Amino acid sequence: MDREEEEKPDQLHVFPISEENGLDLNKGFRRIETVKEVKKQLWLAGPLIAVSFLQYCVQVISIMLVGHLGELALSSASMATSFASVTGVSLLIGMGSALDTLCGQAYGAKQYNMLGVQMQRAMFVLLLVGIPVAVIWANTENILLGFRQDPDISKGAGLYARYMIPTVFAHGLLQCLLRFLQTQNIVFPMMIISVATTLLHFPVCWVLVFKSGLGYRGAAVANSLSYWINVLLLALYVKLSPACKKTWTGFSKEAFYNVLNFLRLAIPSAVMLCLEYWSFEIVLFLAGLLSNPKLETSVLSIILNTNALSFNISFGIASAGSTRVSNELGAGRSQAALLAVRVVVLMATIGGLFLGLAMIFLRHTWGHLFSKEEEVVRYVATMMPLLALSNFLDGIQCAFSGIVRGCGWQKIGAIVNLGAYYLVGIPFAAIFAFVLHIGGKGLWLGITCALFVQVLSLLIITLRTSWEKEAKKAIETACHLSTVDKELQKTLPSSV
Repeated sequence: MDREEEEKPDQLHVFPISEENGLDLNKGFRRIETVKEVKKQLWLAGPLIAVSFLQYCVQVISIMLVGHLGELALSSASMATSFASVTGVSLLIGMGSALDTLCGQAYGAKQYNMLGVQMQRAMFVLLLVGIPVAVIWANTENILLGFRQDPDISKGAGLYARYMIPTVFAHGLLQCLLRFLQTQNIVFPMMIISVATTLLHFPVCWVLVFKSGLGYRGAAVANSLSYWINVLLLALYVKLSPACKKTWTGFSKEAFYNVLNFLRLAIPSAVMLCLEYWSFEIVLFLAGLLSNPKLETSVLSIILNTNALSFNISFGIASAGSTRVSNELGAGRSQAALLAVRVVVLMATIGGLFLGLAMIFLRHTWGHLFSKEEEVVRYVATMMPLLALSNFLDGIQCAFSGIVRGCGWQKIGAIVNLGAYYLVGIPFAAIFAFVLHIGGKGLWLGITCALFVQVLSLLIITLRTSWEKEAKKAIETACHLSTVDKELQKTLPSSV
């Protein structure tokens, strides 16, 4: 592509499908191309893993500090955080992930101005979605009491959730900004800003919890402040950085039009993620119905927290793969997209093996990080090999889910998750735990079965994919969105 074409970022380029950037379709992928793709994905995955982990640390730091105030405060904050994740955070993350497809493919097709429009459109929708979520959070106490939760914990969780309401809108904006930058391969500034936000969060949270008189409510306020600071810093970077000069051209009224196009991806994206998130919460709920609920719930909580830690690695790798696949499909390079698919699955497999071996090696000591009770520690040790297997599968399914987002297959992903978790996983978990009396191991074995079905289903779908057709479809989509955008430009002021 010559310099004259590169200086026209909004012109749609239809790339040849059969001759792609040095990839010979008859001879297969050359080693040098594979090595280059591995380097590209590692370059993306490292910072994305750090961003995911650091954002998780904000919640962990808050819970850790609240834990020093007493058991009721800890239980209330934990309950509120879990409730918020199920009813709002997972929904916003899921809807925001539609930008993995829309912005990623637009960037590959060099429709640079569309990235800014799509991000604003997503911000508008997610802010609207945040309103009913905020209403739900404001009524957390009544909802928990309706599910017959402990009255004292429900009251504390309800108060904590009210103080968390500002994070609803920060979460929505944050997801849009992160996807906007990620799909342009701008990941190191995201990591630096996340580091700064997390480092600032600890002293702010400590002051608000122990010195302000707010008590455990101060942790919720600190969460809100940290997320809004993160949003502000990212917004300033997008506004001021030369790296975003082509993709951010100012606020545009066009973002308020063609919202249905975003919702067609955002809704199945949210369903796809929420179905998976909710299944883990259901398993934790079922643990409370077992013969020794205190022990089973404690162990399952440790297993879920361990799973969440390892998920940050898998999610970073998957996000890198999603970006590479969407960029290459948008550029019309079908074989380069296929290479990106193969590399991300390989990386996830290797990462899953290392994580699994680490879990098995640390199985006798890991429980001591969470509990002083020897019974809990021994139970965790017996669960760790099963967790290692499930995490191995989870890493691979994460990679396939990233591919799903990169290709725009969110509807297919939602159907697969529905079948895997709610037709296989949860029923099998109940059978193993309550019929075969395997207990907490049986619950997690059900989740492992769901992950196996999910991986197998997505593998079959990926193997049967015609990447030439996917590349053509991505080009047609970019062309359609560009045409709609230009039509709007004729009837609307370009900016406000």
